[in-house]
Order: sequence, then C-alpha cells, then structure tokens
Amino acid sequence: MNQTDYFERKLDSKNRLTIPTDLRDELGPTVVITPGFGKYLHMYSLQVWNKEMESALNGDILDEKIADLNVRFRMGKTVHKLDSKQGRVTLEGHQVALFGRKREVIAVRAGKYWRITAK
Repeated sequence: MNQTDYFERKLDSKNRLTIPTDLRDELGPTVVITPGFGKYLHMYSLQVWNKEMESALNGDILDEKIADLNVRFRMGKTVHKLDSKQGRVTLEGHQVALFGRKREVIAVRAGKYWRITAK
C-alpha cells in the first residue's frame, strides 16, 4: 500500500482545507493545527499531539527552551474535527495569514506530522 507523503490543495473561500481520502483514517476524526517554526503550519492527528507533543512540551518548569516551545506551539493552536462528508478543516485567519495572500497550499509529511505551507 502506498503512503501519501505530499498533497496540494487550494483553500476555498471559507479557508477550508480538504484532506485527501486516503489520509483521513490515518489522521482520525480530529486534527491539531499549530504555527510551525516559520511561515507554515503543523498538522497533527489528535493521537500524535496527545502522545508525542504533550510529552515533548512538558519539562522543567524553569526551562526557558521548553517555555518558548510551549508559547510557539500553543499560541494559535486549534483543534478541528474533520467534516464527515468531505474531510475538510477550516483554518483560522491567523493561520491563513502565514501564507500571505496565497490560497494554494502544499502539505508534506514530516515524520509524524504534516507541514502546510503556501505553494
């Protein structure tokens, strides 16, 4: 079975991103979308977020690097249920703003999460 590692989409007028059919089972019904380290977004399945990211963001309460990572990934974080008919998620305005005025986006698998950037 081939694994999808890349897809391109155009956001619709309501900033909805359609997830390819073959990825919906992998991602599950809920995804977490956060700003990345640059002008792009990260998209995680809720399972990966809860298991991998939450544990990575927990650390020494006085560790400045951990605090910075928490701010980066929690500020602007949204949790979305995929719409059941078309497998879409609606990106919020602050998330779409990272793409500039571009509506066409590219999503690339980056290990256990997806990086979404302007085309």
